[in-house]
Amino acid sequence: QVQLVESGGGSVQDGGSLRLSCAVSGIAASDHCMAWFRQVPGKEREGVASFASNDNTYYDESVEGRFTIFRDNGKNTVFLQMNSLKPEDTAMYYCAARGGSFYRKICGDWKTGTTYNYWGQGIQVNVSA
Repeated sequence: QVQLVESGGGSVQDGGSLRLSCAVSGIAASDHCMAWFRQVPGKEREGVASFASNDNTYYDESVEGRFTIFRDNGKNTVFLQMNSLKPEDTAMYYCAARGGSFYRKICGDWKTGTTYNYWGQGIQVNVSA
């Protein structure tokens, strides 16, 4: 059984930092495209960052330079370090994984949420002004 369990969310002030964790079981994170998405009520889910099986990383332009995605293979866990947080970063954050073809594993077209096989339950991040 595959499980993705997020932790590390919470409330911070504008300019603060949080680190989200996605503990993976049942699959090897290193053999999948691992991604973080976020969603606010009434808006489309959006891709934030991804970590490919070939160790390449990708970011949405809204978080480039502020967020860092990284993976600990020994812990089979993917992290999202979020610095310089802004109120507009407030959202429910989700961890996602997809495997299959080489293109899928290296995070081709990574922002398309419907292509992911597995999802976490989500964790709330609130950034106050």
